[in-house]
Amino acid sequence: MRITALAGGIGGARFLRGLKDAVGPGDEITVIGNTGDDIHLFGLKVCPDLDTVMYTLGGGIEEAQGWGRAGETWSVKEELAAYGVGPDWFGLGDRDVATHLVRTQMIGAGYPLSAVTEALCDRWQPGVTLLPMTDDRVETHVVIDDPDAPEGSGRRKAVHFQEYWVRLRAAVPAHAVLPVGAEDSRPAPGVLAAIAASDVILLPPSNPVVSIGTILSVPGIREAVEKADAPVVGLSPIVGGAPVRGMADRMLTAIGVETTAAAVAEHYGPGLLDGWLVDTVDADAVPRVEAAGIRCRAVPLMMTDQAASAEMARRALELAGEVREG
Repeated sequence: MRITALAGGIGGARFLRGLKDAVGPGDEITVIGNTGDDIHLFGLKVCPDLDTVMYTLGGGIEEAQGWGRAGETWSVKEELAAYGVGPDWFGLGDRDVATHLVRTQMIGAGYPLSAVTEALCDRWQPGVTLLPMTDDRVETHVVIDDPDAPEGSGRRKAVHFQEYWVRLRAAVPAHAVLPVGAEDSRPAPGVLAAIAASDVILLPPSNPVVSIGTILSVPGIREAVEKADAPVVGLSPIVGGAPVRGMADRMLTAIGVETTAAAVAEHYGPGLLDGWLVDTVDADAVPRVEAAGIRCRAVPLMMTDQAASAEMARRALELAGEVREG
């Protein structure tokens, strides 16, 4: 079985780890990773979502926080602070810096991000084929009220998603989410071929706006998923009216989508989704989702441990089988 998953950071990576446990030894998993969170810091190209998937599946992730390297130290960050060099709100650990140095050096030598990602994965052996959504520069920005504008002026500004998420902690309202550069980008080599060859396409419980939504904003990717022969099954990142992790509710509000499992399914739409899993606490959403033309089941969706993640993956594959048979 050939499985393709569109994934963001922590939630996507933990689901993928469970998916690896749920599939057979001959099955193949391709992950199309979000690069809209990418940012250039201290002269380095940082790819948070790609690295989170790579570290998690390769056994190098800091488990407690779900991002960054296990056993990390922070000497570089401390030295930068001593020099008064910012930004001070985004910390790069010493081990993590090595990854970004290799990536930046390779890109500077002319290698595309897809080739660089493949080279980095040679070390980590994640057990999946990890592809960036695009080799082109795409960075998600969030429109907020300009804090430096005169009161009542209504003036707004766009900040990088990482600044909104990490520095501001999503504490101010977001008025729009912009995948800057997406409209001029192209899918990375192998992305469209993987989608077309898939037996199952999965949308893990990643942020539907700034993770999976950004991947789908790359011209050609959403169309390829919609036209694929494979059933497309998603798992809700919203449980009981709130994000399982992170601040997806702020992003959904910014694009005018209510923070419910049913609304996210409707946002993706029946043209994209064939099946949708909601948590058992949201079982009353099943009729609404199915009325929209999407097959829906209520199952436990809390990734309390790797076994729970694997069971979620099995239920997603079962639903895909139902869709195929139907």
